[in-house]
Amino acid sequence: MKTKALFLIPIATLLLLVTGCEKDNNDSIPNPVYDVYAVGAEMINGGVNVAKLWKNGVPHDLTDGTNDAIGHSVFVSGNDVYVAGAENNGSNWVAKLWKNGIVQDLTDGTNTATARSVHVSGNDVYVAGRERSASTSQWVAKLWKNGIPQDLTDGTKQAQAYSVFVSGNDVYAVGQERIGSKDVAKLWKNGVAQNLTDGINHAKAQSVYVSGNDVYVVGREHNGSVHVAKLWRNGISQDLTDGANNAEALSVHVFVNDVYVDVYVAVNEYINNSDKARLWKNGEVVQHLSGFPSTANSVYVTENDVYVVGQESNGYTTFEAMLWKNGVPQRLSVDVAIAAQCQSVFVVQSN
Repeated sequence: MKTKALFLIPIATLLLLVTGCEKDNNDSIPNPVYDVYAVGAEMINGGVNVAKLWKNGVPHDLTDGTNDAIGHSVFVSGNDVYVAGAENNGSNWVAKLWKNGIVQDLTDGTNTATARSVHVSGNDVYVAGRERSASTSQWVAKLWKNGIPQDLTDGTKQAQAYSVFVSGNDVYAVGQERIGSKDVAKLWKNGVAQNLTDGINHAKAQSVYVSGNDVYVVGREHNGSVHVAKLWRNGISQDLTDGANNAEALSVHVFVNDVYVDVYVAVNEYINNSDKARLWKNGEVVQHLSGFPSTANSVYVTENDVYVVGQESNGYTTFEAMLWKNGVPQRLSVDVAIAAQCQSVFVVQSN
């Protein structure tokens, strides 16, 4: 009887009811709102760099301008904002980690050090960078977990780590180490090193991103004439640039849904006597972010938007900190006369 009653409803009325329900459901789901965090540095008093954090374009000072400082990487976990960077103590650079603006020294300042990347997994905070060895004066690639240091290299050869990424129980870091007379691009998984290049030419790995079972690394390798921007997927290399100009890839971000995997890379290519910021997607240039001297340092992708940060010449004497959202530029610098740079971007859905 219930089935027969259903068929007694006029078709037009039934369609109206269904359409109305769908409209109400769509209207009840608002578009997500995102918070955009970026870090870098801005010069004050004619010469001192202040470490900066921008949230949705609003600047916040991480240091007081007494000494040079910079924020290299930002990561947001829940309500906490982490920034990795460095500050000069008057003699040496000290590797630093800021959590919600509160600073923690990762090194004691005896030897110069820098924190280049931060990644948070659960209750653990991982930072990658470098510190100069007191005994050999060589750079040592470093990884800090909750402030506790781990040497990725033994200090007998120059090395440094630029990026860290945590996936499950595995910790990945990338950078470079001098082997013989050449810098070799390196990937460390749980502290175990893998060479990405053969040491014939100079190379470095700048950024790592893990998606599922795939490990993506970007950087550069010299071809004997110029630097070529590179992408390694599970250790297999791909040239992103053709070797006509010097180029390097500084950041990689992978976006995955049920249908496709998109790999975004921030690339700088030396064209007409200056670097130009470019965005690559799946091995192809998709955005020329600037025609002016500029650099693209970091990329972050959400479902609908692509964010890139870096710096761009203002046509005068300084570079300005920049954010490009879907290729549209936004200046983060307040004063065009003040030099500024932006090193990293992280985007989260607003609470």
